Amino acid sequence: MLVNHKYIPNFQDVSPDQARLTQGEDWKTFFFYIYGHKNKENCRRCPETVRLLRSIPGMKTAMFSILAPKKHIPGHRGPYKGVLRYHLGLIVPQPKTLCKIKVGADIRYWEEGKSLIFDDSDWHLVWNDSAFQRVVLFVDFVRPLSFPLSVVDGSFV
Repeated sequence: MLVNHKYIPNFQDVSPDQARLTQGEDWKTFFFYIYGHKNKENCRRCPETVRLLRSIPGMKTAMFSILAPKKHIPGHRGPYKGVLRYHLGLIVPQPKTLCKIKVGADIRYWEEGKSLIFDDSDWHLVWNDSAFQRVVLFVDFVRPLSFPLSVVDGSFV
């Protein structure tokens, strides 16, 4: 269990346009970067994490995403095809099948120390059906494109 997690902002408080996905205190987000804007205080608190994040080419958004027990995030999709989403499992309750993400028709499970990458513009939903918190490092990075698409923004892909 995370210490002082009650002081970490709720996702909808940081990003009000996400209020349709979540209410209450069941999805906490400890942001480092939001669309390239740095949260200096959070970055100061986690210098090693920030050092690693800065090595990711095209990193746009990075945070710890903390899901409370029994939390479900309903189906949604991001509006922008120009980024991919990366999740690194940090704290994942067992059995792993209790914490899952469905992207399109595929269901995947987080595992501690393992990565998932998916297209946020695809329909996806999330469950934490366990009695414990699930924590992932959540990173959006620019979608790698080959020429000639690499010279445009990528949002039309």
